Amino acid sequence: MKLLLVGASGLVGSHVLALALADPRVERVVAPGRKALVPHPKLEAPVCDFENMTGAEAFWQGDAVVCTLGTTIKVAGSQAAFERVDHDYPLAVAQIMHRRGAQAYVLNSALGANPQSMFFYNRVKGKLEQDLQMVGFPSLCFVRPGLIGGERTERRSGEGVAEVILKTLAPVLPKAWRINPAPVIAKTLLENAIAAKPGVHIVSSSELVG
Repeated sequence: MKLLLVGASGLVGSHVLALALADPRVERVVAPGRKALVPHPKLEAPVCDFENMTGAEAFWQGDAVVCTLGTTIKVAGSQAAFERVDHDYPLAVAQIMHRRGAQAYVLNSALGANPQSMFFYNRVKGKLEQDLQMVGFPSLCFVRPGLIGGERTERRSGEGVAEVILKTLAPVLPKAWRINPAPVIAKTLLENAIAAKPGVHIVSSSELVG
């Protein structure tokens, strides 16, 4: 299969990329993005401006899509900018790839994703899930991790403290509240893209403990 991966330079996306490049079931990986990636014989990594993508670019090809795009309000600079990255870009990619014939779309979403949530972050994630269901993919999967474990290039505020606390309390915490390791999330995303099971599927944080 050919996989289109967006968000390949992030924590989870980089793990998806490594797994896909090593997987004999994946013939080619197309990973459009703003950052240069390490060259690989199976990898096509075109430069992409998500703000101005038209869908006419030749690189929009793949049997399945894995989306790990995401930021924080602090990095984005405002709620509106955050929503642009975490909702508008993933949805636009979905619409382009559906027109191009992709059969599956797998999203790295979030625990608590709900369009009616009182929390802005969860509301944006929930709205994206809701809107993706209107696109029409034969196979759609939402992977909903909680706190993601792993080393980021940029440490997000509060996550270091939260990770230490959750690691300490892990033996007594419900699975849904435990840390979800980035490699486990990545493997789940890739496997669901390859399997492309018909319908809409949700993978909860309790299934991503590792």
